[in-house]
Amino acid sequence: MRRALASLLKMPALRLIGQDALLAMDPERAHGLTIRALNGGLVAGTGTPDPKELGVRLAGLKLPNPIGMAAGFDKDAKAFSALGQLGFGFCEVGTITPRPQPGNPRPRLFRIRAARAVINRMGFNNEGHDAARARIEATLSRAPETAPPGINIGANKDSTDFVADYVAGIERFSDVAAYLAVNISSPNTPGLRGLQGADALNRLLGETLAARQRQSRQPPLFLKIAPDMDEHQMDDMARIISRHRLDGLIISNTTISRPMVGGLEHAQQQGGLSGVPLFELSTIQLARMRQRIGADMPIIGVGGIHDADSAIAKMEAGANALQLYTALVYGGLDLLQEIKTGLARAVRARGLEGVSDLSGLKNAHWAARPLPIQPET
Repeated sequence: MRRALASLLKMPALRLIGQDALLAMDPERAHGLTIRALNGGLVAGTGTPDPKELGVRLAGLKLPNPIGMAAGFDKDAKAFSALGQLGFGFCEVGTITPRPQPGNPRPRLFRIRAARAVINRMGFNNEGHDAARARIEATLSRAPETAPPGINIGANKDSTDFVADYVAGIERFSDVAAYLAVNISSPNTPGLRGLQGADALNRLLGETLAARQRQSRQPPLFLKIAPDMDEHQMDDMARIISRHRLDGLIISNTTISRPMVGGLEHAQQQGGLSGVPLFELSTIQLARMRQRIGADMPIIGVGGIHDADSAIAKMEAGANALQLYTALVYGGLDLLQEIKTGLARAVRARGLEGVSDLSGLKNAHWAARPLPIQPET
C-alpha cells in the first residue's frame, strides 16, 4: 500500500486528489487511499503563508483564510492536522455519532463526472464518539500547533431520541472542538430532517445550547441545514433561531432534488447530491436565509463551490466563510490555492480591506433569483 501511495505522490503534492488515477478507482477506495496518504504524512503543504487579506473572524474564531474542508471528508478525525498544513483555514470532521455505525450498504457513493457532481447515501458511517475523541486528543498532543477541528455531530440511525444524541456529542467534544456543528440536514438518516420543523428545532436548540452552557469550555455552536426548504419552512426556522443564542449556520447540506443532472448516469440514485449542480440552489437559499436572520449571525457557505468565481459569489450572497469537498474530487488540491489566490485578487481589485468585506455585497441579487428546482419537502 505504501509503495502505491508513493507512486501517486510523484505527482505534485497538491494534485493528489482528483487525478485520473483516483477517479478511475471505486469512489470509496479512492477516498480511503487519500485519507491514508494524508494521515501518513505523505502529502506536503506549500508552507506559504496566506495573504493578510484572507484572514477572517468567525464566531470568535480567528482563521488564516475563509476556506474550510467540509464535513464528510475526514469522518473519523484522521486527517485534520494534515489538511491544516495543506492550507485550509479550518477543518470540520465527522459526522460523528455516539455509537459506531457502518452506514448504508455499498455501493453508496456515486460520481456524476459530466456534471462534476456526487451522490452519496453514506448514512453517517463512522467509528463513534470514543474513537474520534481519542484520535483528536492524540493529534493535538502530538502536534500542539494544530488547530482544533470543527466537529460535526449527528445521531445514530437506530437512536430512540435524536436530540439526546446531539446533547451527548456536545458533552463529549466541547473541550476539544474549535466549534460544534449540529447536523440535522443529512437526507440519509430516516427522520433526521424532521428536526428542522419548528417544534422539533425549538427543542433541539434549547437542549443543545443548554448542554453547551453546562460545559467548562463553550465553543461556538453552528446548525447545518438543508437547501430543500420552502419559504414557509425557512420563515419558521428563522423565527425559532431568533429565540436562541445560536452562533451560526452552515448552508447547505446536499439536496434530494436533481438540478442540472437530468438523465446522466447515476443521477437517479437515492441520496444527497453535491457538487456544481448544487451551487445555484444552495447559494440562493443562503442569500434568502441571510435576509431572514440579519447581517450579524455568521454563515458558512457550502455547496457547489468549484472555482474562485463561485467562491466569491458565495461570499457576495452573504457567507462569512466557505467549505469545499466535492470540487476537490474533480479539481484536486490545487483548487484550494486557486480559490485563495482568486479571493485575494478580488479583494485588492475592489479596494477592500479584507475578504470579509465581500460578504453580502450581492445579497439582494442572489435572494431574488428563482430556485432552479421546486423544493422537495
